[in-house]
Amino acid sequence: MTTFQAARLVFARELTAKLRDKAFIFSTVSFLVVLIGSIAIPAMLNGGPTRVAVVGGTSAPVLGAAALEVVEATDAAAAERLVRDGDVAAAVLPGPRVLALEEAPDEVLDALSTLPPVELLQAQPFDPVLATLVPLALAMLCYITSMLFGIQISQSVVEEKQTRIVEILVASIPVRALLAGKVAAITVLAFAQMALLVVIALIGTRVAGLDSGVIDAIRPALGWFLPFFALGFIMLATVWAAVGALAARQEDLGSTTGTVQMLILIPFFAVIFMRDNDAVLTALSYFPFSAAMAMPIRIFENDAAAWEPFLALAVLVVSAIGMLLVGARVYQGSLLRTNGKTSFLAAWRTRSTV
Repeated sequence: MTTFQAARLVFARELTAKLRDKAFIFSTVSFLVVLIGSIAIPAMLNGGPTRVAVVGGTSAPVLGAAALEVVEATDAAAAERLVRDGDVAAAVLPGPRVLALEEAPDEVLDALSTLPPVELLQAQPFDPVLATLVPLALAMLCYITSMLFGIQISQSVVEEKQTRIVEILVASIPVRALLAGKVAAITVLAFAQMALLVVIALIGTRVAGLDSGVIDAIRPALGWFLPFFALGFIMLATVWAAVGALAARQEDLGSTTGTVQMLILIPFFAVIFMRDNDAVLTALSYFPFSAAMAMPIRIFENDAAAWEPFLALAVLVVSAIGMLLVGARVYQGSLLRTNGKTSFLAAWRTRSTV
């Protein structure tokens, strides 16, 4: 068979095996449950607009303009009963005077207060809490998925070495076909899982009734996140396979995969802790190992020019090609070394003939 046919055969084998893997199914379901819960729980806790009893109609227009639900009460005694029974959060009496049960109703007080007009030059079209949660969620998804699937690639490679199955495989198909099929299958699964989460997130935000400004800001960020994640994962997938091939047994993976884990971990923390530094975040959005996290965050915050994602994506493509070449050479040079852990230099100097 040709190299392409062999790679396709390995691809189908890896894909079938992974789809039957309980760990993969559990991780996918867990991600979905966490995502749906993070969207549904806040929506359920938000029971609609705050209800306020009003005696007399003077305060009703002001409270209504503040998106509060106004309940007309006949007199002060009726308004007090509504507050004590928990039917309303507060009551506004003539004066004005505000009644509440245990805590001062901040929403009502803010609506009744006279404040000077404020003009925000860079106002966010959504709640400030979301401005923190959405970037954190994007970075966490990218980090966790890259780490989980990457480790699975390494474990799969070293398992084949440890059981000597790899010797049978390379006797039948080229090493490059084995590598290509394995990396392609795991990349497709990682991308499919991420795409599923993105689609569920977009549908969930709309069903939950989030503000249109939130949805309009999330949609382009998620749209760019997918190609950045796919290219970033492809860039690292061959390297994960290579460091897996450096190990001779599962116990060696901790030392051989440590560098790759740092290549994911350090950019992740850099993006999280330096998110408020525009210059650093801009630089991280062009750095190949952090671009999949930093650039979608800048797009979400409307801080990236229209041409910047294309330039960052081009840099990522070039970096992915370079890492694929390096990873493939190390993988081929160490795959058949089963007598002990192989050093990077030894694998690099070895020329595979299969």
